[in-house]
Amino acid sequence: MNDITKLLGEEADSLLTHRCEKITQDQLTLPGADYVSQTFSQTDRPIPVLRAYQQLLNHGRLAGTGYLSILPVDQGIEHSAGASFAPNPLYFDPKNIVELAIEGGCNAVASTLGALGSVARQYAHRIPFVVKLNHNDALVYPTSYDQTLFGQVKQAYDMGAVAIGATIYFGSENSRRQLQEISAAFEQAHELGMMTILWTYLRNGDFKQDGVDYHTAADLTGQANHLGVTIKADIIKQKMAENNGGFNAVKVGKTHPKVYSHLSSDHPIDLVRYQVANCYMGRIGLINSGGASTGAGDLAQAVRTSVINKRAGGMGLISGRKAFQRPMNEGVELLNAIQDVYLDKRITIA
Repeated sequence: MNDITKLLGEEADSLLTHRCEKITQDQLTLPGADYVSQTFSQTDRPIPVLRAYQQLLNHGRLAGTGYLSILPVDQGIEHSAGASFAPNPLYFDPKNIVELAIEGGCNAVASTLGALGSVARQYAHRIPFVVKLNHNDALVYPTSYDQTLFGQVKQAYDMGAVAIGATIYFGSENSRRQLQEISAAFEQAHELGMMTILWTYLRNGDFKQDGVDYHTAADLTGQANHLGVTIKADIIKQKMAENNGGFNAVKVGKTHPKVYSHLSSDHPIDLVRYQVANCYMGRIGLINSGGASTGAGDLAQAVRTSVINKRAGGMGLISGRKAFQRPMNEGVELLNAIQDVYLDKRITIA
């Protein structure tokens, strides 16, 4: 705990002692060793999907805890391979991406159809694969933002993946088409016995108002989460909430005053608790993304995000650039630091 407290710095007391009084922990379904048996088994997902979920939860350093640590590396498409891998060219080779996930004790590795397919026979039996099927093509000019399918669900199944991943840019002009495509893909994945993980990201230039970026507002991201679980995402991946009031600032959709007075506050844990609430009060797990690499402060930031996610009732962290844009031994250290938060029983649900 001392190392975690040191990394949290001035926020340590606030983050480690806070109690959520808006949405209390007794209202939530929380992660645990029996999550699949007690909660997920009550859904209408086919039995092989339950097995796939349990396989995911039983792997890596967090095996048996109900928490997840996933290494995602799909940035070679979204941000260009050069932008992603120039800091550490080792990871142009997908073999090293998977090796980092294994050495780092992750529950799974998430990457592109081509990357995982290129090493599937060597690694698919050694660590669970999550195949990310749609991407935003960075070469479109002038720049536009649209998630399009790069592969088929059956291809992920054939390489032995336990899950597929996909992104919907909620709020974008193409979001409804993406919603239809991914809903159909998720249905097929479930039929084949694979899990589904949805990146429920917001994307619209008008979500920035008066110098404030509401792409990470708790109310807007919470609604994106709610849309994601509606199309049967088994896990929601969302950026950690950093502010609130997006509905009122952007003047989009509908909200209610009690969202801000009774269901959330300005405290980081309360903001993420509202994100969890929109995942059917935790019946569907929320994992937060680790965010971009900023250099020396990555370790502290990763630990902070983990503490907030865990104490809010989330299911774990999916962190990529902070881990793979540095030497492998340092990437392993960072992934282990994230996992240590979820392994530490002294860090409890707020």
